[in-house]
Amino acid sequence: MVAIVSAIIETFPLGFPWATVDPFLFCVHHDDNYPPGNDDLGPAASLAGRDLGMDFTVRSETPGQPGWRMYHGEKVPGFPGHPHRGFETVTIVRRGLIDHSDSLGAAARFGGGDVQWLTAGKGIVHSEMFPLLDKQGRNPLELFQIWLNLPQADKLVEPHFAMLWSHDIPTLRDGGAEVTVIAG
Repeated sequence: MVAIVSAIIETFPLGFPWATVDPFLFCVHHDDNYPPGNDDLGPAASLAGRDLGMDFTVRSETPGQPGWRMYHGEKVPGFPGHPHRGFETVTIVRRGLIDHSDSLGAAARFGGGDVQWLTAGKGIVHSEMFPLLDKQGRNPLELFQIWLNLPQADKLVEPHFAMLWSHDIPTLRDGGAEVTVIAG
């Protein structure tokens, strides 16, 4: 009998985004602690010093407090209209809200526990903005997004948008373990 020394082959920092292998094109974890919102659903805080349109640096208005990013947003944090083709995105929101709209005419506001599944196929333009609804307190946002490469035969399928609402997603519990089944 051969003894297994360790099942862990290598460890490394996850980074932003995570290093991936096919079929995973891109995996990222967003964790932002936004300040109170304003009437335009953006931050009621100074945006001075931020590289609006390309703000991927976590900054906090209060030293020692968790920070936040505007990403490609200029007034509201998030990702204004942009194209995708030939892959799928799976967005899993743990807390906070996302406003989605796309060239198919689909729109949704989704949040804690909900999952968005977007098949870009032959092409779609969509936006994912992070509205800051709470004008009095913080607006936390935590999400995971995975981009999955479609097989060559499926790269030009019709685009499709689907919402998996949290109350419809099965969660299995056994002892101290809990597993949420997104696909499979």
